[in-house]
Amino acid sequence: MSVSLLSKNVARKLLFIQLLAVVAIGLLFCLKGLAWGASAIGGGMAVWLPNVLFMIFAWRHQAHTPSKGRVAWTFAFGEVLKVIATFIILVVALAYFKAVVLPLIVTWVSVLVVQILAPAVINNKG
Repeated sequence: MSVSLLSKNVARKLLFIQLLAVVAIGLLFCLKGLAWGASAIGGGMAVWLPNVLFMIFAWRHQAHTPSKGRVAWTFAFGEVLKVIATFIILVVALAYFKAVVLPLIVTWVSVLVVQILAPAVINNKG
């Protein structure tokens, strides 16, 4: 199996695990109330959606074989877009939808932790 295909599979598994975490935490916060559940989903989406955008961006640029310096700039540009998208989603959730702060932040941090820990678990099983 090629390295690019392997990395795509790992990325897909990571995104799926993150989505499961968002849904599970959102359902748990729904027990407190619908606004809490929606706020939790918003916090999770503030991590998951930018990651999806970054993966699509990376896969599209992976098809080309750019020079070494360009790879670093492409990665940096993708990360900047990811941070901006996260910020926009959090601002929209808090300002426009009046999300409850606690479930939003708890889910946001939880999905970030999943993003850090899940690749190690995926790589150990594979």
